[in-house]
Amino acid sequence: MRRESHESVPVSNPPGPATERTDPRNKPDRRAAGNIYAALDLGTNNCRLLIAEPAQSNFRVIDAFSRIVRLGEGVSRHGCLSEAAMERTISAVRICASKMRNRGVTRARCVATGACRVAGNTADFTARVARDTGVTLETISGEEEARLAVAAASQLFDYDHRYALIFDIGGATTELIWLRLSSGRRVTVIDTTSLPCGVAVLAERHGRSKTACHPFDNMVGDAEHLLNKFEVRNGIGATVGKAKVQLLGTSGTTTTLAGIHLGLKRYERSKVDGMRLRRSDLAAVIRSVRDMSADALAENGCVGKQRADWVLPGAAILQAISNRWPCRDLTVADRGIRDGILRDMIGADGGAQPAQA
Repeated sequence: MRRESHESVPVSNPPGPATERTDPRNKPDRRAAGNIYAALDLGTNNCRLLIAEPAQSNFRVIDAFSRIVRLGEGVSRHGCLSEAAMERTISAVRICASKMRNRGVTRARCVATGACRVAGNTADFTARVARDTGVTLETISGEEEARLAVAAASQLFDYDHRYALIFDIGGATTELIWLRLSSGRRVTVIDTTSLPCGVAVLAERHGRSKTACHPFDNMVGDAEHLLNKFEVRNGIGATVGKAKVQLLGTSGTTTTLAGIHLGLKRYERSKVDGMRLRRSDLAAVIRSVRDMSADALAENGCVGKQRADWVLPGAAILQAISNRWPCRDLTVADRGIRDGILRDMIGADGGAQPAQA
């Protein structure tokens, strides 16, 4: 898909990142006192919830939930959501619904992405979710997912660069957003695309080996092939060659690899979000996970047993992006479309202003 915007708009950059911990420095915004917001992101692998209230020019998270549900398991082969996957997911959404009720949420947006965009039985599934949990799921387009990713990452834009390339490696798809950065903290979305290449899709296509002998190069090749059309449309490579592009990754793959690079015994968002990973360090950490056994990946504090299957497919997609657009470093963003949803909602009601493009 292509989205040309000839009119750029200012992007609000609040003074600090929103966190999933209560931060006493963030005082509630009295202009929107009593309003509690919720953002639920149902992806191919994960069900994630943030509940927040306005805090000065940002928001303060007061509750959060995340569970691996593998909703998209088998979709690339069978074209529909399996009964087992739907049951797992409905159980997680039921917990989210309970949290929203208990926290007195006044406004919520609950979205579904990759797997629900492609499955043939999504309408039946979302009807079951509404009936069993009271949660209304909205299946959003890849373009809307990209817009929310821009909103979430807005604080991390480096305006010393003229352009930015954001990527979000999901379970079923990988989103790419090509942006122009201008003075006055203005952002123009030049182009977006949603590639049918996510960690679950690659894992199912190439098999989940129980050893370290994954067909890594084949996965990289698959991903690189899909990047070509986006490159041809936009000529990003030539701009990267002039060192004018900020590469920014918002996915779990990116944050996981950053945590491994830092040698963290357990994942710590505060140490990862916003860090710069040099190209040479990115190559080294990708090599290190290729050399890890399946057991070693599962035991790593930044990975865990449930996520171990997705590390190498995600690393392969990131390797393909790095090969195609060799930027000097990578900005790591531990913030996703939930953050973008909250900025939209709270900004509209008088709190933080959302990023727009």
